[in-house]
Amino acid sequence: MQKQQDTIGFAVLGVCILLGLALLGYLLGHAALSYKQLDRSVTVKGLSEREYPADIVIWPIQYNVASNDLTELYQMLDGQTSQIRSYLRGNGIGADEISVSTPAITDKSAQQYGNDAQAQYRYTAMQTVTVYSTHIETVRQVMASLSELGKQGIVFTGDAYQTQTEYLFTRLNAIKPEMIEEATRNAREVAQKFASDSDSTLGKIRKASQGQFSISARDKNNPHIKKIRVVSTVEYYLSD
Repeated sequence: MQKQQDTIGFAVLGVCILLGLALLGYLLGHAALSYKQLDRSVTVKGLSEREYPADIVIWPIQYNVASNDLTELYQMLDGQTSQIRSYLRGNGIGADEISVSTPAITDKSAQQYGNDAQAQYRYTAMQTVTVYSTHIETVRQVMASLSELGKQGIVFTGDAYQTQTEYLFTRLNAIKPEMIEEATRNAREVAQKFASDSDSTLGKIRKASQGQFSISARDKNNPHIKKIRVVSTVEYYLSD
């Protein structure tokens, strides 16, 4: 009798174990399927690109004078600096927007190389008047008319690197949130199209990263118009 009870007990235990293993297998299979579905995703990029006018201009005006007398050289520098200041002020540029650098003087007789001993003038000087302004259009109008000063005997230097005009855009923090929102919205539209084409349902964002903002001139002829650009990379979950 005891032996029969033991046999029944082992049989029940075996059935329980089999049922437990079957349930465990089902749960593991379901979990693996859920994980696989959860692991499906699509990564897309969203772009936001806009144009804005620059808000600061830095305009260096560099000019040269030459003389065999050092005192006369400085007098020429002072005179031409005053001419340039007066011209700028008379054309709408404020006194606080104008600064003058220390002149760079070259004594060619002190140089021990080249053919400067045959130079017509012993001393040459270079000086820069810089305009730093938020009035972009006013400054650009003055730039276009600078030849009037050249007619008065002022010798301006060429398009050297150090005399290139700079246009700055400093309002990036004000437009960042709106552009990031636009880039993210653009990314979701692309992801939604992908999900629709693959008979999937677009889920929540799995991961997102914002690229760096870039600021560049719209083109070489309009450096005062800035192109602002940002690309956001977003990964979305997909499900059937």
